[in-house]
Amino acid sequence: MADPQLVTFGCRLNAFESEVIRGHAGAAGLGEAIIINTCAVTSEAERQARQAIRRARRENPAARIIVTGCAAQIAPEKFAAMAEVDAVLGNEEKLKVESYAALARANDRHVAVADIMNVTETAPHLIAGFAERARAFVEIQQGCDHRCTFCIIPFGRGNSRSVPAGAIVEQIRGLVASGLKEVVLTGVDITSYGGDLPGRGGLGALVRRILTLVPELPRLRFSSLDVVEVDDELARLIAEEERLMPHLHLSLQAGDDMILKRMKRRHSRDDAIRFCAEMQARRPDIVFGADLIAGFPTESEAMFENSLRLVEECNLTFLHVFPYSSRAGTPAAKMPQVPGPVRKERAQRLRAAGLAAQNAYFARRVGQPACVLVERTEDAASFGHSEHFAPVALNFRAEPGSIVAARVQAATEQHLIAIAA
Repeated sequence: MADPQLVTFGCRLNAFESEVIRGHAGAAGLGEAIIINTCAVTSEAERQARQAIRRARRENPAARIIVTGCAAQIAPEKFAAMAEVDAVLGNEEKLKVESYAALARANDRHVAVADIMNVTETAPHLIAGFAERARAFVEIQQGCDHRCTFCIIPFGRGNSRSVPAGAIVEQIRGLVASGLKEVVLTGVDITSYGGDLPGRGGLGALVRRILTLVPELPRLRFSSLDVVEVDDELARLIAEEERLMPHLHLSLQAGDDMILKRMKRRHSRDDAIRFCAEMQARRPDIVFGADLIAGFPTESEAMFENSLRLVEECNLTFLHVFPYSSRAGTPAAKMPQVPGPVRKERAQRLRAAGLAAQNAYFARRVGQPACVLVERTEDAASFGHSEHFAPVALNFRAEPGSIVAARVQAATEQHLIAIAA
């Protein structure tokens, strides 16, 4: 039975959910469908989704086009009004088998989008296999109880709700049994994990349970962490557990206290610096990635400089930099805006600082060992990521999904180059 074509925008959680969608839609006989899994984090993301929908219709005039994801949840009427769209599913509906069975039975235009704020539970979604065979994303949590002023996502995902730990462990066991070597725990706000469950065990307790009950899992990662919500048990595990990879991606967003306050973030500048320093003291080889927004409303040059200095003060290595994008319906959209060219210029400076930090890190890795999870092989070379999540090109063929010992021989601006150890 043919699988539908998935076009996925946005976060790692969407990547996970696209695999759930692929299985449900394929089983329902929607193999000829094109499913657009949208993102709503910026207005630009929504524009790109509409562009992809129009392109899909031009290139596949007979296909059934189904639109889902955060943008569809927040503004279903916009997508339902597009002539190219045959069906719109909300974020809750897109993960249900019955949604696709209903679509398979009816050929008329179909819109199914419930109030996401009324959803109180998140069911585990078991996936037999991933399109990417090296690593798997496992959803442990949905939604967010916080209301950052720049973010519309809680209105697309609903309030925070956690998947029971037993179901998560069973899913990971199944994935490892199928041959996957690396699991990434993902969600909208994973450091809030467990607050809605009986006993209120946090993310640290979940991770300890996974590592204890799935001893055959070689590598475990997190999608993104909030520095002030990392509990003591999780911090100890990061420091001591070799199967927890020495790479953390941090949701920092800014390095100026006034901007953080206006964003309604939960941490201060000092919180971020202290966390990074403490983790590096406890696990010296750890590296950090971070999300940073340039040109947030009211940001002065001095405020921006505080964010720029954070790259060095937190010893950040891999940056995801976003020029601020105004999102209708958020408090930040009503604040005094930084001119667009200034936002872009500041984003360029942040990216330059990030590239310099990455290049310095790459240079330090030359001559050092690396354990590489192989993701793909082309001709006589293989490609993957090291335990520190550095991209690595190997000068030999290796089986995708395997973990190989290598030694870094050289570096480019894009990746490390390694030989067999």
